[in-house]
Amino acid sequence: MRLPYFDAHCDTLSRCLHTGESLLKNSGQCDLERLGAYQPAGQIFAIFADSADIPPEERFGECRRQAELFARSRERMKGAVLSIEGAELLDCDPGRLETVRDWGVRCVNLTWNHANALSGSHREEPERGLSEKGIAFARRAWELGILPDVSHLSDAGFWDLVRAARGPILASHSNSRAVCGHTRNLTDDQFLAVRDSGGVVGINLFTAFVGGDGSMDALLAHFEHFLELGGEKTLALGSDWDGDITGAGGIRGAEDMCRLAEAMERKNYGEDLIRAIFYGNLARLLQI
Repeated sequence: MRLPYFDAHCDTLSRCLHTGESLLKNSGQCDLERLGAYQPAGQIFAIFADSADIPPEERFGECRRQAELFARSRERMKGAVLSIEGAELLDCDPGRLETVRDWGVRCVNLTWNHANALSGSHREEPERGLSEKGIAFARRAWELGILPDVSHLSDAGFWDLVRAARGPILASHSNSRAVCGHTRNLTDDQFLAVRDSGGVVGINLFTAFVGGDGSMDALLAHFEHFLELGGEKTLALGSDWDGDITGAGGIRGAEDMCRLAEAMERKNYGEDLIRAIFYGNLARLLQI
C-alpha cells in the first residue's frame, strides 16, 4: 500500500520561526521533505504562541509572521493548510477571521490552555462555557468555512458549541478520556457529538495523552475504543508534532508514521480503514 498522510495538528511553524529553521527541512519532528514521502500528503500547520508570553498588541503580528513563513513554502505541498491555536491570538475578534481565512486558515481552536473572552479552557476556568461573543465567533467561523476546533476547550464550552453548531466540529488533536483520563481527551459522549456533526477527531501521539506505558498498543487502544463507537469516518491523525512531545509507540516524527500503519495492519484494520484514518476522513472534512 502506498501510504497517504494528512495530519490535523503540528506546532512546526512556531518552532521554525523561533529557531530560524526551514519548513522545508529541519531538525524537528515534521517538515515538508518528510511529508513528501507520503502520497498524497497533507498537514494542518498551527499558528501558535503562548499568549502569556506576548503582549496583547503583539499577538496578531506574531500570527502574521508565522503565516508569512508558511506562505514562502506553501507551493511545495498542495495539502498544506493553516490553523490558529487559541483565538486570543486574534484578540477573540470575529472580524479577524476573514483576514486569516485569506492566509489559508481552515480551523481555529477557540482556546488553547488559557481561558479567554470566548470560553474557559480545559485547564483554566473549566466550568465556564461559551460567552455570547464565543457563540458569535464560532458561527462566523462556520460562515467563512473555518472549522471551530474543540481541542483544549472546556467541557462546558464544548457542549455550548454543540448546541450552537452551524456545521462540523473538529477535535484536531485529542484522544479518548475513557482510555486515558486526561482533561485534554474526549469523553465518549463528546466523541459521538463530533461524529454526529460530520466532524473529525485527530488522535494525538503525545504519550501524556496516550497514557499507559506509551507503547504502540496503548496508542492503538484510542483508535480501537473510538472505532467501537462507530468512528470509521471520524478518526484521523492529530500528531502534535513539535509541540514538545514524545511520540507514543516509538514514533519519533512524521517519518515514522509507517510504523502506525503497520501496527494497524497487524490488527487487521484493512486497507480502506487505514487510508480513511491516515488521509480520507480529514481530506473529506476540508474538501481537499
